[in-house]
Amino acid sequence: MELNGGVQITNGTFLDVDTAAHPLDDPVRASLRGVHARFASWVGRIGRYDPEVARFVGHPAVLDEQDWADLATTLGPGGGTALRGFGHELPPGWTEHQVLDSVQMDGSGLRVEPDPGLEVLTPADVPEMLALIARTEPGPFAPRTIEMGTYLGLRVDGRLVAMAGERMHPPGWTEISAVCTDAEFRGRGLASRLVRAVGAGIRARGEIPFLHAVAHNTTAISLYETLGFTLRQRGRLTLVQAPG
Repeated sequence: MELNGGVQITNGTFLDVDTAAHPLDDPVRASLRGVHARFASWVGRIGRYDPEVARFVGHPAVLDEQDWADLATTLGPGGGTALRGFGHELPPGWTEHQVLDSVQMDGSGLRVEPDPGLEVLTPADVPEMLALIARTEPGPFAPRTIEMGTYLGLRVDGRLVAMAGERMHPPGWTEISAVCTDAEFRGRGLASRLVRAVGAGIRARGEIPFLHAVAHNTTAISLYETLGFTLRQRGRLTLVQAPG
């Protein structure tokens, strides 16, 4: 019997037939099988976050015919998502819209530092967080993304001007995401403060920070390297649309 992307075998043992060699090789499904299971929905080997939390869809590295059918069911007619990995061959009726190269960075060497000058953001702050995301465009952020982990922010004269927080949560790791600063406050080291502080909370749980960035964002990647992140692997995101 298929269950959450695996198989229930006769002696009652759960065997995940598509487990990656490392949690960061498949961070979406690794998160959805664990800490973020409450946000998950599954169709075969395809796992999806509640779209109000995140728009990520997890899938095997190589999709077979059944996986493509399950992905179409998950997305609905004309629905879209980003597929990770290389060499996807789209079945008839699917459309490819964009390809983005990315990097995944390991924060084992991140120099962390708690920062009492930052505040823990709450659901009451979400409208301001969404407005800051819209102004700075660090990546996708949904109305309930704040439920994925701890988010820290910095205010100036009561206005939220910078933030960062926790997103995917595969076993032993936590992703740092939504690192953003209003344009007029850049160059003051706020992003570094926030990344170090979010990282301190992750380390306090005995976990390791990691993050993703688009490959052409060399400014952000250089910053992360100065903070102690190292390149773990290069990746690719292919934005696709299911048949309508």
